[in-house]
Amino acid sequence: MSTLARTVRSDLIESTFDGAAIALDASGRVLAAWGNPDESLFYRSAIKPIQATVAQECGASLKPEQMAIASASHGGFPIHVAIVRAMLDEVGLDESALQTPPSWPLGQSARDGLMAAGHRQPRPIYHNCSGKHAGWLRACVAAGWPITSYLAPEHPLQQRVLAAVANVVADNSALAAESRIGVDGCGAPTPRGSIRELARAFSRLTVAPRYAAVATAISRFPSLVADNNRPDGQLGAWWDGPLKVGAQGLIGAGRHGIGLAAKSRSGDRGASVIALIAIARRLGLLSDAAYDALADVAAPPVLGGSHRVGSIQPVLGG
Repeated sequence: MSTLARTVRSDLIESTFDGAAIALDASGRVLAAWGNPDESLFYRSAIKPIQATVAQECGASLKPEQMAIASASHGGFPIHVAIVRAMLDEVGLDESALQTPPSWPLGQSARDGLMAAGHRQPRPIYHNCSGKHAGWLRACVAAGWPITSYLAPEHPLQQRVLAAVANVVADNSALAAESRIGVDGCGAPTPRGSIRELARAFSRLTVAPRYAAVATAISRFPSLVADNNRPDGQLGAWWDGPLKVGAQGLIGAGRHGIGLAAKSRSGDRGASVIALIAIARRLGLLSDAAYDALADVAAPPVLGGSHRVGSIQPVLGG
């Protein structure tokens, strides 16, 4: 692992964030790399664009906003919950069909709003993956597949998802063994891979006709895919291409056939976003206006009292 970012306070390095990052072109040629891009990881939510595309291919009939929510790790704000609820209602289902664990929203202000309104219990629909699950449920209804077992790895839907992931990350190679499949936080199967493979996937998301609809939906509705407060949501507003975080400090993005991915070893999402912005800037994928607008995301301030006394800086070095 290499150092991706460091916290500097009053000219002293207080902490570092190790990890790996890579950028590839459409042919798979490495444009930039730090750390070990082949270390094993679970793709987690970073592959939601692929999962949402499979749902659509199986008959989910998702509108663009719904495709964005199906690809989202949403913040649980009222607009997010309303779209998920409509996705279920349109096919005769309700929240009880969701197999996401009862949760509070990811967004702190969304949680605060619920508490202020008197809500005292976490619910499945607040889970950041509820849109993905709603998309899958719509696909199962359309295809006539069981909805009670839609998360089982042997379910027809999940078999198609796993095949699609294998196709997009590794030139049609099959996932090697069942041991490569883990269980995501929402209960769904999650394949194991590497950031090199994730970058390859996001490169293909930008050029393959199969993924044009999801790439467009993510680009058009970044505040549905994340929210306006998170670093990934703020970057997504300027990115103009597919961009998606995964749990434990993982992020992938694509633009014009170039795929990028970064992973923070500590699982810090902010550090991986900082690294991705640094790579994109180095490769000329962010305009000056975008970079200026993202200044506090690219190098978040470190405060002493109410004053800025340093920042979390990209390093991408040894």
